[in-house]
Amino acid sequence: MLSALACATGALSEDSFLAANRMQHRFLSHFLLSILALVCGCAFAASTIAAEPSLAPEKAGHEALSLKAVPLFQIGKFTVTNSMLVTWIVAAGIIVFAQMATRNVKQIPDGIQNFWEWMVESLYNFLETIIGRDLVRKTFWFFATIFIFILFVNWFGLIPGVGTIGWGHYDPTSGVFHVDRALLRGGNADLNMTSAMALIFFALWIVWAVQANGVGGMLLHLFGPKGETTGIVKVIMVVIFFLVGWLEIISILFRPISLSFRLFGNIYAGESILEAMSTMVPALSWLIPIPFYFLEVLVGIVQALVFMLLTAIFTLLIAKHDQGGHAAAHD
Repeated sequence: MLSALACATGALSEDSFLAANRMQHRFLSHFLLSILALVCGCAFAASTIAAEPSLAPEKAGHEALSLKAVPLFQIGKFTVTNSMLVTWIVAAGIIVFAQMATRNVKQIPDGIQNFWEWMVESLYNFLETIIGRDLVRKTFWFFATIFIFILFVNWFGLIPGVGTIGWGHYDPTSGVFHVDRALLRGGNADLNMTSAMALIFFALWIVWAVQANGVGGMLLHLFGPKGETTGIVKVIMVVIFFLVGWLEIISILFRPISLSFRLFGNIYAGESILEAMSTMVPALSWLIPIPFYFLEVLVGIVQALVFMLLTAIFTLLIAKHDQGGHAAAHD
């Protein structure tokens, strides 16, 4: 990551180059592990729900995109759906690309190494300006992974053939082939996938909160009174902030729900629009969706950025008290 600076400055010391390599390999190891965690979390979450019988596409209507992913096959009791297959393909592609980009790290990067370092360094600098240097060092591996993974899963769902290649039947009245069971489906158009990512973040958020404040400090952060007061006012403030703390807990518990439904809703709506536009006029099914494809490319970036920023801000809100304390100690 730091070696990208050598391209601009034209020189980099050997020690700095080795340190940059170590930082890249540490990020890559965290990146690959977190990609696998996301995929495994999605797989286990989706396998339970996918095993339930869903409405037949013929009864639900040909033109509507199903809310539930379609089961493709089973490995024992483990059900593999079309959305899970997409997440596995994207995760494998990202892992292979990251390995290729960092296999032979050069002091002056070029090719895919240059692109990879530009992307990672840009994300690092962007997050550092938002959550601070100390916190980004601890959490960058997750936030970068979640952004890159969501972005490419969103874009993969826009590739022609995703949702339109599969098993179906030919309608003799309209002369159109209807896909009843698509081979591939956008990964984030499945609520199981977005819920898995939100729950993984929630578990990490608890860990980071305890690390930053301790158990007692976390409880004080939630229920403790803010500000300097004395006498009866202090008693009133203690009662008020104790009640507010319970509201804060409810808000925290709803964060995974809001994160998962926000991402799922936007991606599912986009795919539904593309589906509707492509079937509106069968003769122009190749032309009408094109403007919406460009819109969905932008939506894919925005939703990946929103998910990353919200998780980063949620982490900052619980950890900033500790950082503020350190800053005051240094002053």
